[in-house]
Amino acid sequence: MADTTLELNDLFAIGSTSELPPEVLNELQSILRLHSLSPHELSYKWESYTMKMASEPTRLNLETARAFKKDLQEMLERESRGKVGRGTEKGSKYATPRGGGVREGNDMLGVMDSMTPNTPLQHRSMNAATKRKVPYETPAVPKFGKAEGTDPLTDGRSNGTSNGVQSATFSERRNAGQIVETLNDHLPAFEPPIAPSAEPRIKVTANTDLKKFYYRPMAMHLSEASEILDDRIDEFQSIIQEHHKLDDSIFGSAASQSTNEIAAVGRIACDTLQGKLNAASLMLEMSRRTGAGLRVPLKVDTLSHELFPGQIVAVRGINASGTYFSVKEILDIPLPPPAVSAPSTLDAFNQRIGVEEADAINAGHALNVMVASGPYTADDNLTFEPLTALCEKAAHSYADVLIMGGPILDTEHPQLAYGDFDLPGDPSIAPDNATLNDVFRILIGTPLRHLAQQVPNITIILVPSVRDAVNKHVSWPQEPFEKRVLGLPKQARMVTNPVTISLNETLVGISTQDVLWDLRAEEVVIGKPKENSLLARLPRHLIQQRHFYPLYPPGDRTILPKTGTEDGLATGMPLDVSYLKLGEWGNAAPDLLITPSALPPFAKVVESVIVVNPGSVSKRKGPGTYAQLAIHPRKISDQEREAER
Repeated sequence: MADTTLELNDLFAIGSTSELPPEVLNELQSILRLHSLSPHELSYKWESYTMKMASEPTRLNLETARAFKKDLQEMLERESRGKVGRGTEKGSKYATPRGGGVREGNDMLGVMDSMTPNTPLQHRSMNAATKRKVPYETPAVPKFGKAEGTDPLTDGRSNGTSNGVQSATFSERRNAGQIVETLNDHLPAFEPPIAPSAEPRIKVTANTDLKKFYYRPMAMHLSEASEILDDRIDEFQSIIQEHHKLDDSIFGSAASQSTNEIAAVGRIACDTLQGKLNAASLMLEMSRRTGAGLRVPLKVDTLSHELFPGQIVAVRGINASGTYFSVKEILDIPLPPPAVSAPSTLDAFNQRIGVEEADAINAGHALNVMVASGPYTADDNLTFEPLTALCEKAAHSYADVLIMGGPILDTEHPQLAYGDFDLPGDPSIAPDNATLNDVFRILIGTPLRHLAQQVPNITIILVPSVRDAVNKHVSWPQEPFEKRVLGLPKQARMVTNPVTISLNETLVGISTQDVLWDLRAEEVVIGKPKENSLLARLPRHLIQQRHFYPLYPPGDRTILPKTGTEDGLATGMPLDVSYLKLGEWGNAAPDLLITPSALPPFAKVVESVIVVNPGSVSKRKGPGTYAQLAIHPRKISDQEREAER
């Protein structure tokens, strides 16, 4: 009992307190006894519960502990009823689905329907109950019939996700403009000027070689792909060797039988192609140069670590039997250094935004950066009201930069997928010759052109997604949008996916692929995690691996949130392995990492990198979220100026 108390205090105590209140501790111990859980298993269930309730981070107190306990009990009762309902069905013995599974017709844990507080409470609770149905259970008769005046297309494509409820229009949303989360609230917020500046205050520079992204997709050669994968292992071995000051003789092949302790660098893999990674299925895949490309099982019983398929690791141990490699230590991989700028460069950027050397920095000097991610309209229409509202907000606040991540014209939108929609009423569109480029030009280009007219010095950055209907690249990494055919204003900048850009001196990394969701589904935690917060742990993998998508093979698209299309299957991650190197970070970590995800929106500082998940501007059935950043100028000390000289 004493050990359990210590573990619970370690996992659940928040802030400066090292112990939980006795009444909360008693509730948690009661849950452990009732459900035969370990403290770590309980912490994972609590993490899932907080995401489902859209209140992350939820503060643990007596009230929330009892609600958590009640939720677990209700889930157990539903699973028990499901077993009885299925009778002697073959799949009944698998009552608990494997980690990362998704219920048919609904998204995992109800995350997508609870990302913002604007969703009506009745709507949210009904969806949460539906989402926790046991797989293979015979669906009940719907409690809600077809609403009067409901669009037949909307009703027919529900596919078990809308539950017969017609969502409210965007204009009727509640709590519009409500702030969900704030980071560094001690800093002054941006104050819009009386009028926009005469000159652009931001200089945008691409730190990625955009020309390399204009490759021919779907032309991958296995030999090229294997060389890219091998090169990544060898590059990390050089980084690790230099960081730990190791001699060449210490490195060897983990697959070779030997009683001598060696260090081996390789890629984490699962022992079966379709299997789920766990402590018993871990394998280390080595490069052809260091280990002939062989795979060897790893035994890591005595260690604590977080692993996922595709992760590059350095292990120290022995392979005495020749059948498995017994790991004694997992060596730390050094984090990439932060980006730096010379004081003279910072002075030039400060002058650009109106800061003189002797000036006191105030809120008016801050750069106003808005970050948004698609989709930009709900599933039941193509009016793009959320996009229009976003542009109006950018115009009203005189945004310096608007970063728009895809999908913008989404292939997973039911009306686009079915082709069942009316063309925009524009005389320049010939119905017989209309293309999706024309649809983009009218529905997306019009509000962006209007924004550019209102704020002439704004910079609009468009980042594509593999779900974008008007991007020719169907695989990741992606080339930019073709600006000429989309009717975009001159203020629009087309960049690749992923991309690293500089906004003045601030280095920004952007990728529209939902890597956090995939990592969450594939990650296995062995022992005690180094970081209990999931939303802080997942971005750290990206920073440590120095890559926008370090997962390999890519995540299974069947575990992604269901779409509104007929089959409900998401696009997933069509990865072109031959060009995987285009997703690497280079020699420095970004100051700001933008990773849109279906997980709850957040902003966190992880290993000195500000990580932002802005959420989606529009959810499938309601309004969403975006992020607004105030980037204050860097004040330079006299010592820094002297050091440059």
